[in-house]
Amino acid sequence: MRPRTPPSPRAVGLLAALLGLLLPFLAFTTPAHAAPTGFRVENGRLLEASGNDFVMRGVNHAHTWYADRIGSLAHIKAKGANTVRVVLSSGDRWTRNDAADVGNVVAQCKRNRLICVLEVHDTTGYGEQSGAATLSRAADYWISVQSALAGQEDYVIVNIGNEPYGNTGYTAWTADTKAAIQKLRDAGFDHTLMVDAPNWGQDWAFTMRNNAASVFAADPDANTVFSIHMYGVFDTAAEISDYLGRFVSAKLPIVVGEFGHNHSDGDPDEDTILSVTRQLGIGYLGWSWSGNGGGVEYLDMVTNFDPDQLTGWGERLFNGADGIAATSEEAAVYGSGPGDDTTAPTTPGTPAASAVTASSATLTWGAATDANGVTGYDVVRISGGAETVVTTTAGTSATVTGLTADTAYTFAVYARDAAGNRSQRSATVTVTTSSGGTTGACAIGYRVTGEWPGGFQGEVTVRNTGSSAVNGWTLTWTFPAGQRITNMWGGTPTQSGSEVSVASAPYTASIPASGSVSLGFTASWTGANPSPTAFGLNGADCSVV
Repeated sequence: MRPRTPPSPRAVGLLAALLGLLLPFLAFTTPAHAAPTGFRVENGRLLEASGNDFVMRGVNHAHTWYADRIGSLAHIKAKGANTVRVVLSSGDRWTRNDAADVGNVVAQCKRNRLICVLEVHDTTGYGEQSGAATLSRAADYWISVQSALAGQEDYVIVNIGNEPYGNTGYTAWTADTKAAIQKLRDAGFDHTLMVDAPNWGQDWAFTMRNNAASVFAADPDANTVFSIHMYGVFDTAAEISDYLGRFVSAKLPIVVGEFGHNHSDGDPDEDTILSVTRQLGIGYLGWSWSGNGGGVEYLDMVTNFDPDQLTGWGERLFNGADGIAATSEEAAVYGSGPGDDTTAPTTPGTPAASAVTASSATLTWGAATDANGVTGYDVVRISGGAETVVTTTAGTSATVTGLTADTAYTFAVYARDAAGNRSQRSATVTVTTSSGGTTGACAIGYRVTGEWPGGFQGEVTVRNTGSSAVNGWTLTWTFPAGQRITNMWGGTPTQSGSEVSVASAPYTASIPASGSVSLGFTASWTGANPSPTAFGLNGADCSVV
């Protein structure tokens, strides 16, 4: 080591004097944290960029399993919500939502004047759930879709990973959460981040509660919100009040990111959840709009995504005491103050129909214009003077599905801009679906023979109802809820998205007249596991038995 030459007393005195002059400037020019560009946290409260205190009132929507139900966001808004938590997949367990899809989700949240909480569901139950992804993997996913999120800090909160630990290995939650936050900050994310509790989100071991302060301090932007999921663990008023109250007293931001009125692990006290969150000014997001399965269908707020069919849970959450309709306030970023854009887009062109089948039709229309840009279009079905939004899109065409064969439908289109202004309705187009294919000489039986969390075993019986043998066959169907085949016997499957095609195996290729063959399979599922409703054999529609 090179020896150091001691300074002279005069030099020491001069240095001290200079430091005395400089220290006040150094103190004022060293910021504690980076300044957030959109939502931010101050004194335990979530604030908008304007400084407006924002309290979430909304629901969860299972987008990754029901991508064709994106129009539900309009219905959720119409019920009074100011926020929607949208389920996405990193591709580790379910079909990946790419940057284009994420961008469309954000655009539709903005179009419907909703704050968008985006979450990766693949982390659910890590350490206990087979195939679950780590928080680090979830952070990598967010970085891969960053192009869809940049500049959206006023509208989007990034929920890093859903329920990132089960009941095994959850003590690693603290370190893993800090690392994921740091990874996103290092990648340039300026968004408010949300982190879920371990123990399947319910934190019964108090890992998140006891370590929240250190996690918050580890965020270089000091812009992290904590999310507790309240199901059977929170079945008394004392437990709910104590848990939430501790966060408020510590000035740490907390939301109830999921809860229900009932659950397989117990009976949550939803009345107390609603009343205490109101008293404390805490946000909540109920689970979930529609599409639940696996024995928890009772958590659907509406039946089959129909906003006109509120369930008992939906009625309680939206219209009951301390519910969404009574307590929700729209985000100030969507407000219309003096000088804001209040001019609607021009009227879209009259839609034209093409590719009309027994169950779908494609509509195309001329673009609307707007001084600040058109952000999207609402396609509505008109019946008896009433309108129903059937889909929304950022482009000038859309395919409407779920139609009934040999039925006339009337559609029209509205345009929206970024401020939420809606155009006049376009002229209408009437479409009559085709009568459908002729039913072939086949009948299909489909049943679930066993089910477990995240997976199930199924059986399909193919019956030849004709008078001659079938020699070689291809069976097709569409899974309605994103199920994925993992193994099959009796046939060779090919799956693209929800579309399944099965080629016969050598030992099942021949089906005699009035005979049948069976094939079995295992598959993954989440959220819901409804059965397919239509099957085709060698291009002909089959009856379902």
